[in-house]
Amino acid sequence: MSYPNVCDRCSGPLPVSTMSRFNTEMCCMACIDKERAHPKYKEAEEVEIRQVRAGNYNYHGIGKPADL
Repeated sequence: MSYPNVCDRCSGPLPVSTMSRFNTEMCCMACIDKERAHPKYKEAEEVEIRQVRAGNYNYHGIGKPADL
């Protein structure tokens, strides 16, 4: 399996990454910190949890806000 080496969001180096709650971008921790501070983050997290509990393991997120 191949892992990305640049952040999908900022194109910076990706020594450690996680997937966005808003979409399927693989992001560096700096971008994830910004994401977690966004007002819609809680909504994105809650919707993802509901989707996974319903068995949708291929959920694509609520979409990245334009101001993120």
